[in-house]
Amino acid sequence: MGGRRLVRLIAGIAAVAAASAASGQAVLVSGLSDIGFGTITSFGADRTQSQSICAYSGLLGGRYTVAATGSGAAGAFTLANGAARLPYEVQWSTSSGQTSGTNLSPGVPLGGQTMLLSCPILQTTNASLTVVLRAAALSSATAGAYTGTLTIILSAN
Repeated sequence: MGGRRLVRLIAGIAAVAAASAASGQAVLVSGLSDIGFGTITSFGADRTQSQSICAYSGLLGGRYTVAATGSGAAGAFTLANGAARLPYEVQWSTSSGQTSGTNLSPGVPLGGQTMLLSCPILQTTNASLTVVLRAAALSSATAGAYTGTLTIILSAN
């Protein structure tokens, strides 16, 4: 490998709420923010960033589906630095405070998630979003600033 490399990684996270035509209920999300990995100088371990968020609607105990797409080709979960690409994983958990969860595949819905009536009023969270940069991918990354956008879509079902 030789030499010391610095890889700066930043993932921009955007949330989109969608309404289900079948139920007419909108699903909203709060607490979602950008995820930054900062400067990475050690490549022997996975890097994980998690955040607790809230999925809610006007229906207590309602169910929703979560799907995610990245800014890579065909919605792939990749960060870009010019022509260089760095893959990442996205995980979702229906519990807050988690650092892992169910792996999401780009554009593939994960159903059966349960939401709260309203988190902003209750001041709580009920889900976790985790982004993982695997050591194997980091070890082959070229130095530079990597950015990307992750879109999370919640829809009632």
